[in-house]
Order: sequence, then C-alpha cells, then structure tokens
Amino acid sequence: MTSLKSLIFFLLVPGLLLGVFPYWISQSDAPLFTPGLLRYLSIPLWAISAGMMIWCFWDFTVKGRGTPAPIDPPRELVVTGLYRHVRDPMYVSGLIALIGWILWSPSMPLIMALLVFFTAAHLFVTLYEEPTLKKKFGSSYDEYLKRVPRWFPRL
Repeated sequence: MTSLKSLIFFLLVPGLLLGVFPYWISQSDAPLFTPGLLRYLSIPLWAISAGMMIWCFWDFTVKGRGTPAPIDPPRELVVTGLYRHVRDPMYVSGLIALIGWILWSPSMPLIMALLVFFTAAHLFVTLYEEPTLKKKFGSSYDEYLKRVPRWFPRL
C-alpha cells in the first residue's frame, strides 16, 4: 500500500509541478530568446532529475517505510543514497528539472517558477520539515544536520 501511495504522490506532485505545468507554460509563453542547441541540454537534466526523484522515492518507500508525502512520512530516518550528499535531494532534483525547462523554452514565467519553487521549498524545509524531523528523530537528526548540507553537496 505504501508503494501505491508513493506512486500516486509521485504522479500528482512532481508530475504536475515539474512536468505538466512547466510544459504548459513553455507552450503558451513566447521564449525570451531562441535557445538553439542549448535547448538539448534540457534532456540530460530531465533524465538526471527523474533518476534522482525515483531514487529518493524508492529510498523513502523501502528504507524509510513511508512516502514523501507529509501526510504519510517515513517511519525511519533516510540518510542513505542521495541523502548522504544533500538533505533535500528531491527539491534539488526539482530545481534541476526546472532549469531544464528554462533551457528548453526560456521565458519569464519559467524563471519565476524556478524562483517560486526554490523559495517555497526553502521555507517549507526550514519552517516545517526540519523542526518536525528534529522532534521525530531527535539527536540522530541533529547529527545528520551537522554532517550533510541542505542544498549543495560538499566536494
């Protein structure tokens, strides 16, 4: 049942926010400039983003025994896979997908979508997600915060 809930969440949230809506915007708004060959950089960015998102959903479902949805969060703290490098790889993958859309069809609405997505993700993480995880997982989550950066992996 958890896998089914994760799949439904995957189709509804990232599917709409990072696939359907940017596609509609790219079709309805005139681009700021014609990207030419730069446009084709979108394809590997979308593939990387999709791979990251699927990996994270898998880890949440299998290792965390829950879903990425706040209404059915993981029961175990997930600190493996991409979560070893950044605390919020799903949001990072969303940013990568939106950058791909901007390269595909550079328009002001898509640039604004990227900025709104990042701002919303950052506020959600700092105001809700991190305090909730601190309460739920205590010192193990505090240790994780010290070891792993939020947005950009350490080199």
